[in-house]
Amino acid sequence: MELLVLITYDVNTQTAEGRARLRKVAKQCVNYGQRVQNSVFECVMDAAKSRAVKEKLSKIIDQETDSLRFYYLGNHYKNKVEHIGAKEGYDVEAPLIL
Repeated sequence: MELLVLITYDVNTQTAEGRARLRKVAKQCVNYGQRVQNSVFECVMDAAKSRAVKEKLSKIIDQETDSLRFYYLGNHYKNKVEHIGAKEGYDVEAPLIL
């Protein structure tokens, strides 16, 4: 069963190492979902993939200065997400037309 997972992060970018971690976290998140705000990604995935992503991201960040948050919105997420304003996202489950 796939569910919507909202991944948010805050990475300390005061050092070159922090900026590198920020890029690595964002690059990983892009592989699993769509960016909806600067440090917020909506990802549709099953529980196993969610655990794998959490493990990957946890290894990238510095847990003393950075943070990750995972919100599990379930499989009926379309009723739980409301968007107002610019940059409306796309339906990640809709057919992709090339």
